[in-house]
Amino acid sequence: MLNLGERFITAEDFQHVLYGDEKIRIPESVTKRVIHNFNFLQSFHQDKIIYGINTGLGPMAQYRIDDADRISLQYNAIRSHAAGIGQPVDPLYVRSALVVLLNNFLRGHSGIHPEVTELIKELINRNITPVVPEHGGVGASGDLVQLAHIALALIGEGDVYHNDTLMLCRDALTKNNLKPISVHIREGLSLINGTCFMTGTGMVNLIHAKNLLSWTILACAMINEIVRSFDDSFSKELNQVKLHTGQNTIAEIIRKILSDSKLIRKREDHFYNHNHENIYIIADKVQEYYSIRCVPQILGPIYDTLTGSEKILLNEANSSCDNPMVDDENQNIYHGGNFHGDYVSFEMDKVKIAVVKLSLLLERQINYLMNDKLNGKLPPFVNLGKLGVNFGMQGAQFTATSTVAENQSLAYPNYLHSIPNNNDNQDVVSMGTNSALLAKKVIENTYQVLSIEFLSLVQAIDYMGIENRLSSVTKRTYTEIRNIVPKFEEDTVKYLEIKAIKEYLCSNFVKTCN
Repeated sequence: MLNLGERFITAEDFQHVLYGDEKIRIPESVTKRVIHNFNFLQSFHQDKIIYGINTGLGPMAQYRIDDADRISLQYNAIRSHAAGIGQPVDPLYVRSALVVLLNNFLRGHSGIHPEVTELIKELINRNITPVVPEHGGVGASGDLVQLAHIALALIGEGDVYHNDTLMLCRDALTKNNLKPISVHIREGLSLINGTCFMTGTGMVNLIHAKNLLSWTILACAMINEIVRSFDDSFSKELNQVKLHTGQNTIAEIIRKILSDSKLIRKREDHFYNHNHENIYIIADKVQEYYSIRCVPQILGPIYDTLTGSEKILLNEANSSCDNPMVDDENQNIYHGGNFHGDYVSFEMDKVKIAVVKLSLLLERQINYLMNDKLNGKLPPFVNLGKLGVNFGMQGAQFTATSTVAENQSLAYPNYLHSIPNNNDNQDVVSMGTNSALLAKKVIENTYQVLSIEFLSLVQAIDYMGIENRLSSVTKRTYTEIRNIVPKFEEDTVKYLEIKAIKEYLCSNFVKTCN
C-alpha cells in the first residue's frame, strides 16, 4: 500500500502502482492538509476578485462572475474543454496522469474539497480510467483538454475503461458504489489546470525508455560476443579518461555482463605478444565498426539524459502546478503560471531524441548482422535456410529501417514549436503534451526495432553454434528469446514473432540500468 502525500513520490512508486497493482492510501494527516487548505480558500475568497472563482477564464478573466453563476462556471470549464479528438490514449498513461493529479492535489495548494482526492484515489484503486483522446493539449495552462476529459469522469460524465471494458462513467461509478464529486468553489478549474497529463505520460515514457536502454545494453553485449570483440573498448582504463558518468556506467555494466564470456578476447593475446614483422595484411579485424566498439560513448549520453529527465519529471510530479496557488500558510492567493509545461516538454524532447539515437544504433547493428560483406561471419540476412530459396531476416530488416526512419521524422523538438492561441492570452506555449505523446510513439517504435535485433542475434548465435560460450547473462537472454521464437531455417511469418518478442521486452523490466 502506497501512502501517497506523506513523502515525495518516486519512479519506483509509479512502477509499483502501474505495473504491480499496488493500491493507494491517503493518510489522515494528508487529508487534513487538504481540508485546511480548502477551509482557508472558503473563508478568504469572500469579497475579493480571484481568477477562476468569480472571473471568467483565460482572456475572459476581465468578466466578473455573479455568485449565482459560480458553480456553473466550474462545470462549464470542464465540459467545454473536453474537446479532444483522435485515438484514445492507452489507459496505462491516463492512470499515471491520475497518480500525478492526485499527488499534486495532496500538496494542499489547490483549495479543492477532499472528496476530489478521495474519488481520484478510488478510480486508481478500482481500475476505472477515463477515456482521453490524444489530440488537444498545447501545454500552456497545462493539459487543459486532456485533463478536462479526466475531469468529466469525476463529475460522472463521459466514458471510462473499467477493468479494460469500455462503459459510461456513470455506470462504472454506480457499479462500484461511488458518487461524482460536487463543485464547491473552484474544483472545475483546478482539475483542468496543470501539467499532470504530460507528466504522467512522461513517467511511463521514462520507465520504458530505461527498460529499452537496459535491453539494448544486453543486445550490445551479445553482438560483441558474436564478433568476438576485444575487451578494451569497454575496459575501465579506456573509459575512465572520459569524465562522463553515463559512458563509464555503460562500460561497467557491459564488463559485468561479459565477465564470464568465453568469446570476448584480450588484445594483447593477438596483437601485442607476437612477432608481426612479416605480416602486412592483417586477417583479423584490428578495430570493430563504431556501432560495436563505441557503445559506451553512444549509450552513455542516453543514460545521462534519461537520468536527468527522470529527476526533473519527478520534481514536476511532486509539485503544485495549479493557478492560482492557494497558500494557507501565508494566508494569501498567488496568481502566476505554474501550469506551464516547459520543463516537461523540454525533457520529453530530450528523451525522444535520445531514444531515436538508440534506435539508430540498433538499426546499424542489425545492418551489420544482415550484411555478410561487413561481418564476414554470417550468411546474408542471417539466413539459416537454403540461400536463394529462403530469405531469413531480409523482410524484417525493411521493417527496422522503415521504423527508424519514422523515428527520425518524429525527432523534431516540440519544445520549439510554440503557436500562440486563446486570443493570444497563451502567447508562448510548451506543446508538452505533444512532446510526451510523440516520445511515447518513438519508444514504442524502438521496442519493435529492438525485437528485430534480438531475433537476428539469436539466429546468428545458432548459426555459429556459440550459445554455450556466451556469458551467463547473455545465455539467459538467448534462452528467453528462443523460448518465444524457436530456431528457424524455413521461412516463417515474421510479424507474429516480432510482436511476441516486443511484448516480452515491454513487460519484463531488466535491472542493468537501475
